[in-house]
Amino acid sequence: MSELNGILAIAYRDLLKFLRDPIRIVSTLIFPAMFVVLLGNSFEGLDTRFSFLTYVFTGILAQTLYQSTAMGIISLIEDRENDFSQEIFVSPVSRYTIVFGKIFGETLVSMTQGVPILLLGLLIGIPLTIKQLIYLFPISIIVCLAGGAFGVIVMANLNNQRAANQIFPFIMFPQYFLAGVFNPINALPWYLNILSLLSPMRYAVDLIRGIFYADLPDYSYTVLQSPSFNLIIVIITFIIFLMIGTWVFVRGERNR
Repeated sequence: MSELNGILAIAYRDLLKFLRDPIRIVSTLIFPAMFVVLLGNSFEGLDTRFSFLTYVFTGILAQTLYQSTAMGIISLIEDRENDFSQEIFVSPVSRYTIVFGKIFGETLVSMTQGVPILLLGLLIGIPLTIKQLIYLFPISIIVCLAGGAFGVIVMANLNNQRAANQIFPFIMFPQYFLAGVFNPINALPWYLNILSLLSPMRYAVDLIRGIFYADLPDYSYTVLQSPSFNLIIVIITFIIFLMIGTWVFVRGERNR
């Protein structure tokens, strides 16, 4: 029970910080909306076998959930610089509880950001059904958790917040294209295909698309692998990133 209380307390703190930061709220909602409306409609006239607007919408939804949770873990660096993490570590909970609490908190933040994106999709004519929303809800949580674990392993290897702000975008930006957020990636050159297969975001994006297009005729044109395959990869990477990232982060705290 103390471990659960620790997770909930840390998660509540992160969610409260987000809700009390109007600038962050506005910025995290504007950019996905701009990409969906501007980029999606710009390529909607292309001669493709599927709606490019819907394709970009599903990619942006997955990318926002994954990246927002990962970026939120940057608060680990901020807490380290403010010595807040040292205060957490003296509490009677395990190190994994502390890190998972951070991931869970940023998952709640990302899910909060995902709701307006879904509403935007309905507003611009994306065909969303009740069945799709029901299936997307648990999958979105899994994608957020995977993004948080990815953020942990990246941030655990950075020394300060300045380095995190410089390096993290460099790690995430190429994945926009390697993961197929905006563009189909079923015909990449072999060297880019290797990088795409190594991109963790690829499987999160394809998982969201697999759920969204499950009963639609566009499935074969938009989805690379089956949802079950992508789900397995996402879960495996979550476990690996969480275990290694937590171990590296805790070791760094002990050596301070």
